[in-house]
Amino acid sequence: MALWDRIKESASSMQTQLEAKKNELKSGSFRDASMAMCALVAAADGSIDPAERQRVAGLIASNDVLQNFPADDLQRRFNDYVDKLTADFDFGKVSVLQEVAKAKKKPAEARAVVQIGIVIGGADGDFDATERAVVREACFALDLPPHEFDL
Repeated sequence: MALWDRIKESASSMQTQLEAKKNELKSGSFRDASMAMCALVAAADGSIDPAERQRVAGLIASNDVLQNFPADDLQRRFNDYVDKLTADFDFGKVSVLQEVAKAKKKPAEARAVVQIGIVIGGADGDFDATERAVVREACFALDLPPHEFDL
């Protein structure tokens, strides 16, 4: 199987798993951690251009699992995290990973946050090395083994 097909299959599988847990994923810590994860993946290469920001915002707005929360609230949180990362990536990453780590109290939410990162990273068909690396770092912040997600 080609790498492209594996990426699409993995993202699709993660989305299916997320949808099965949708009713469990309604806490504020999940909301904040998932938006922090989206920002990390979007800015994984150290920058985010306006087109990429819009693309990720569109993915967030259309994700069934995130429909539990008001879209404008998600957008605001995502933009706040992206702004932290673009102002000073290394310092911002520490802060944003702390937000991600807040989901580790509930294992189902922690796994869902990682899955959202994989879905967002693979949405363009190219879950590249920098995106994989930030999702792997998030796994460590959430006390989850990266190999569980093929990272």
